Amino acid sequence: MLPPGSTIGILGGGQLGRMLAMAAMQLGYRCLGYAPPGDNVAADACADFFENGWGDRQALAAFAAKCDVVTWEFENVPLSAVAAIPANLLACPTRALEVAQDRLNEKGFIAQLGGRSAPYARVESDEDYARAIATVGTPGILKTARDGYDGKGQWRIASEREASGVRFPGKPCIYEGLVAFEAEFSVILVRSTAGELRFWDSTANHHEGGMLAQSLLPAGALIEAQVPAARALAAKTAQALGYVGVLTLEFFATKDGPVFNEMAPRVHNSGHWTIEGAATSQFENHIRAICGLPLGGTATRFASIDMRNIVGADALTAHSILSEPGEPHLHLYGKREAREGRKMGHVTRVGQALR
Repeated sequence: MLPPGSTIGILGGGQLGRMLAMAAMQLGYRCLGYAPPGDNVAADACADFFENGWGDRQALAAFAAKCDVVTWEFENVPLSAVAAIPANLLACPTRALEVAQDRLNEKGFIAQLGGRSAPYARVESDEDYARAIATVGTPGILKTARDGYDGKGQWRIASEREASGVRFPGKPCIYEGLVAFEAEFSVILVRSTAGELRFWDSTANHHEGGMLAQSLLPAGALIEAQVPAARALAAKTAQALGYVGVLTLEFFATKDGPVFNEMAPRVHNSGHWTIEGAATSQFENHIRAICGLPLGGTATRFASIDMRNIVGADALTAHSILSEPGEPHLHLYGKREAREGRKMGHVTRVGQALR
């Protein structure tokens, strides 16, 4: 166990890092952040923050020298930057990033574990793109194999005719057939250094423009029936990766069972409700796991929970939410610019407490 006063290094400067650092402070740890210059809102909750490029090996070495353990808050930290951190400091093997950073690797990895995903094809040229449309069919979605999140780097294609109007972007992609689903949900787990696994309840997730808008509990009978199979796959994934910390797998609930969508080796937007709604939040349990502390309980504390993202200019009037009945729990991330489509915060509303 890392003793109180130890330093946790966080690669990345966004809101997830901010909430991890806040949870770490509660447990007596100090946090040190690292990210390229920008609107690094995690810095507000860190004892110190390195604003240096991912390729600055000297700065990464100086950062690592001040840390007792290092984690990441998003999955697109360059592997070269993580490789500059001594392996004994990394809370989790880099294999998780290697898999999650490439959608093609991710699909193949899950298939080896027995998981089902949408039909897909590799696209690395105009010819591959035409072949993918012909073999996988339409409707579908063209995605960059790397980077891209919250609907970025994605192009929906409704028909073969429409495909001709979407150009291959000149970088490796994956083309996926659209899945006929009834609902979307995520499985969020935490795994300790000793291999203990705990799961939070799965929310029904609603997206707008490819970005999560709302997570709801109870999730409904269809999702609840498919959670055991989805959890089994998530557990296999965590075991195969030797994962430590919070891991998220997103699924489509279909009439034939759960279909894997994507993986996030980190705390996740659909788990923000756990701050107020669970016995232990995803952020605290991630800190507990990487520091070798006993894991906290993951039981849901309320009969109903509604978490909604606050996006763009809505953040400018978000304080008005505090006057609503039901004692809503508001979280604003301190971002300087309320751009369209940018996550600025979230609000969680809870129902009757469970006994």
